[in-house]
Amino acid sequence: MPAVARAVGIGVVGVLLLAGCGGGESKSDDKSARATGTTPKPSVSSSASEASAAERPEIRLPSDLTYTFEWPKTGDEKKDAVLGDTEQFIKAVDMAIAEQDPLDKAYRFYSQGTAAAGSQKFIQEFVDYKDRITGAKRYFDAKVKINADGTAGLVYCEDQTKAYNKSLTTGKTEVDTPSGDSYVLYRSLLRTGEQGVWITEKLTSQRGSAECRP
Repeated sequence: MPAVARAVGIGVVGVLLLAGCGGGESKSDDKSARATGTTPKPSVSSSASEASAAERPEIRLPSDLTYTFEWPKTGDEKKDAVLGDTEQFIKAVDMAIAEQDPLDKAYRFYSQGTAAAGSQKFIQEFVDYKDRITGAKRYFDAKVKINADGTAGLVYCEDQTKAYNKSLTTGKTEVDTPSGDSYVLYRSLLRTGEQGVWITEKLTSQRGSAECRP
């Protein structure tokens, strides 16, 4: 069974090292941050306005699944867009799990490459066991770096202590005792797609990371 203590989160594949990834560390309750589409400054590329005009998929989640993203705006338009689109990717994967659809278009809108393939495999595990995720998920200590080649590196933590598996067959929730393994460190590599949206291409995780445990 894809128990929360082992698997709640985004599909994880490949190996990615983000040396020197800094900046963008933040704390906030904003659950819906995304690229806003405000008029860009002259020095900013048109990617921000393109992202605001993108035909983004609707994210529909169960009412018993909530999120806290403790990473407020950094003041840097690109970094804020990376954080906003990552939030949507995280939610889109959970929506695919709730709808039991390993090929749901929403998470594939925000991911490609090994990140998308790993997410599909991860979602399929929940489908096989007829489970979904319930409870509260918290994300914090985000650090974003915009690389010279235009890609972005993102490192962040997830707190799964109040997130659980819920059986779609019985309706029962499997409540696990929180432990150090309830905290997960993620590292991702993103690039902008044709619509200016930040696409997660690579993603790795480290469960029980000392960087995320309280």
